[in-house]
Amino acid sequence: MVTMAALSSSPALSLKKCQCSITNINRTLTLSPLRAANQTVPATSATALKLRATNYALRATSAPSRGRRLLVSAMSASNVLTQDELKKLAADKAVEYVESGMVLGLGTGSTAAFVVAKIGELMKAGTLTNIVGVPTSKRTAEQAASLGIPLSVLDDHPKIDLAIDGADEVDPELNLVKGRGGALLREKMVEAASARFVVVVDESKLVSGLGGSGLAMPVEVVPFCWKYNAARLQSLFEAEGCEAKLRIEGDKPYVTDNSNYIVDLYFKTPIKDARAAGNAMLGFEGVVEHGLFLDMATAVIIAGSNGVTVKSK
Repeated sequence: MVTMAALSSSPALSLKKCQCSITNINRTLTLSPLRAANQTVPATSATALKLRATNYALRATSAPSRGRRLLVSAMSASNVLTQDELKKLAADKAVEYVESGMVLGLGTGSTAAFVVAKIGELMKAGTLTNIVGVPTSKRTAEQAASLGIPLSVLDDHPKIDLAIDGADEVDPELNLVKGRGGALLREKMVEAASARFVVVVDESKLVSGLGGSGLAMPVEVVPFCWKYNAARLQSLFEAEGCEAKLRIEGDKPYVTDNSNYIVDLYFKTPIKDARAAGNAMLGFEGVVEHGLFLDMATAVIIAGSNGVTVKSK
């Protein structure tokens, strides 16, 4: 039996009213205060979970450091969190890094949209003040402006305190593939100018090697003779079984915010030497930027079946 009054949005989660009976537990999500690397999600994010008294049991235990730890045990496989719910949990955690007065790099994509929405919510509530956002795409700029977040550009704010963005792949060394949302050039420019770069993903984005998901690794190219560069890119990764495809939107080539095309590379095996590959791609005339983000992330927040964890370098 669970008394749902035990769930609270306050930082010190009160569990006094929680009566628990734990039976037939299939999996456990661990939620606890999070300040350093390789920890679990803060109890304040527990309210983001769609808990149902008939399907979940709660058990309170003493945390080894501060506060209490809340263990949320799923009792039915049908109540596994959706990918969007996992993204939102990780995004909410990432926003804890934001402080008033910061210049923020605002990422692009479905996960970054949750981050921008949360920042806008906190600014409206007065919890965050004097924030300036540097967006990485037109659509992020539109979302942020609609939420009342003041915006700027690198020309006026060349030093960014913190950037938060999603990623398409994350390897064990926290190297990334990014840009399936089409904003890789602006993302890389903004995030390279940031003192800290926090990445938000769900566990489906974890790979043993970049390119290992079998999904697209984007390369932004100028429209002029794009086929020529697509062929060169495919030949470069012949050993990885690469196939190069022009990204299409509707019945026309997808056009980036910079008026370029994107050639998506699909690999049968992971890229053997990502750094050498990145340098080789940039050596091709007409290649503007690639989606390998190497040695850039300072922390990666991962939401998954075991809760939310943070990995830092």
